[in-house]
Amino acid sequence: MNVLNLLFIKDGLIYQIVKNKNVLEEKAYFVNEETPENFISHQLEEVLIKQRFDEISVISALNHFTLMPEGFSEHEAGFDLISFNAPVDKENEELMLSVNKKFKIQFYYTFPKDLYKKIKELAIPVHFNFSGEKFLNSINNKSNKEIHINLYHNQCEFFAIDNQKIILYNNLDINSEVDFLYFVMFTLSKIGFGINETSFYAYGETTENETFISELQKFVKNLKIVFDNLPNKNFILN
Repeated sequence: MNVLNLLFIKDGLIYQIVKNKNVLEEKAYFVNEETPENFISHQLEEVLIKQRFDEISVISALNHFTLMPEGFSEHEAGFDLISFNAPVDKENEELMLSVNKKFKIQFYYTFPKDLYKKIKELAIPVHFNFSGEKFLNSINNKSNKEIHINLYHNQCEFFAIDNQKIILYNNLDINSEVDFLYFVMFTLSKIGFGINETSFYAYGETTENETFISELQKFVKNLKIVFDNLPNKNFILN
């Protein structure tokens, strides 16, 4: 079975072609000041016609989302709830839902409508999910207070968990060590997590962000690298 994995982040697209769990091809496209308009859309088109796929898995790490308790059913309010966190364009965004039964929460998130249509037009099985839900499924919560940080290219998502309860989730841009550390320390102070009593876990692009990791280690005692997205491995947490 040929599977296409697509990961959409704030400023890029990463894809993998996988056959029988073996990565055959992997590439990342990132937006910069010189890339043309609709660059990601064009690259997606090129990826989708590479070959015949049996299945597509799409993970969105775009930071248009909101977090609600499992069972919340007023789906028509999804756009309004997301708008408290980020600007919403109903005409050009598709409203999506991902449920995490492990922690009894659900994510409403939006996905660009033009990209959604390009993928769906292939008329093959497609599974959409939000990165926060996928990330949360990979977490093995052990101690009372934990911080879990998943690093991408110039971006991270962040869970604060206290005794099996989600205290906070956020998804933000990180362009400097100062921004990253300020975010972590400010969050800890707001939610009442002490540095010495909190266990930290890092996942994702930890090699690419090794400066961030080394700076964080100067302030926290308990930091463990759980998962590193090495080339030709599964860039999305299992």
